[in-house]
Amino acid sequence: MTRPSDPAPAGGPPVEPPTAGTPRDAVPVDLRTVRRRTTIVLVASQILGGLGVATAIALAAVLAEDISGSAALAGLAMTSSVIGTALLSLPLAALMASRGRRPGLTLAYLVGAVGGAVVVAAAVLENFPLLLLGMLAFGAGSSANLQARFAAADLAEPARRGRAISTVVWATTVGAVAGPNIAAPAGRSVSGLGVPQAAGPFVWGTLIFLLAAVLVWAALRPDPLLTARALAASTTVPPTRAERSLRAGVAAVAASPRARLALVAITGSHTVMVSVMVMTPVDLRHHGADIELIGLVISGHIAGMYAFSPVMGWLADRIGRLPVIGLAVLLLALAALLAGTAGAGHTQSAVGLFLLGLGWSAALVSGSALLTDSVPQAARAAVQGLSDLSMNAAAGAGGALAGLVVAQAGYGWLNALAAALLVPVAALALLTRLRAGP
Repeated sequence: MTRPSDPAPAGGPPVEPPTAGTPRDAVPVDLRTVRRRTTIVLVASQILGGLGVATAIALAAVLAEDISGSAALAGLAMTSSVIGTALLSLPLAALMASRGRRPGLTLAYLVGAVGGAVVVAAAVLENFPLLLLGMLAFGAGSSANLQARFAAADLAEPARRGRAISTVVWATTVGAVAGPNIAAPAGRSVSGLGVPQAAGPFVWGTLIFLLAAVLVWAALRPDPLLTARALAASTTVPPTRAERSLRAGVAAVAASPRARLALVAITGSHTVMVSVMVMTPVDLRHHGADIELIGLVISGHIAGMYAFSPVMGWLADRIGRLPVIGLAVLLLALAALLAGTAGAGHTQSAVGLFLLGLGWSAALVSGSALLTDSVPQAARAAVQGLSDLSMNAAAGAGGALAGLVVAQAGYGWLNALAAALLVPVAALALLTRLRAGP
């Protein structure tokens, strides 16, 4: 442990002794070592978390349609998961603000595992309300995956914040791309156990979330958020509980035009992505696609979401957050055009879904970096929780309406309406750019 008079450790400023209420293991001896260890743990947990979410979500709409007997209700499975992610965002943010990232991420994975088990029980009992309840809790796994990107930003240098976020987002690629492709084997693995084939992926998802929880609890030490606060305490007054509250987070966003843009960009892009993606498996099946083909299309979509995030992070750091948000709007609009006009053209659907993921990646990475840049350190955890609440609440509403739109008007109209949601994002980005001047 260094003392106030000690020289700065490699890679960062002098490390102060912990302030009151800060665990002593939150203060690192070597900041570079802590950054590297934190990144390794977050990458490993993201691989597991992405695998758990993607394996199950690939057939969530199909399972919901099988149990409910209605295509109009199929989208409610994914919608419930998104709403669960939203509802858990604030309590998890509050827990992280007071106790750090480690307990918050661990709890999120554990709740997700419980949700997966409830979904399996609902499938066996053919109980649709119970399925939705399980999907609510299963959404906690997505909460953990989303919050991990901010954990990567806690200790990152400002000039490399986009790349730090994108590294953790990229790590989801391994599990997320593999997940839909192992959905079919996961379904076959439960044959003879009395579990419907479409529920098999949730059995695997439950076990994977449990493994992720153990990993984070055992290895995410020292806690990155508490470490960042301990370092900030060397030059500033430690934040009070009021300064870490949701009210302080709302005030911080209201006071910053760039933070408002970041929040709108993240929320709008996530709503577009979820609304279109949630009904794509149903549309593909209606056009003759089997489970394996649906898995391949969703895998391509998820590859677009995560595999190119380092490029988006590099661009966000290199050319700026606002230009990458503009790129996101263009990619999402093109995706909606291609997917909405594909019909039985499965190749065109696959390209559209890939671009849908790529646009989401650009918006999430650049928007998250911009949001973190634009608010004080003391309010960041609360603002980040507010961001996840907003994006998932809006996406939950979009997903709920998606099934109804497809049932009443068709998949093409769903894409057209989703594209219309991009107009406020583009307008606010342009206005923010003009206000900033040359």
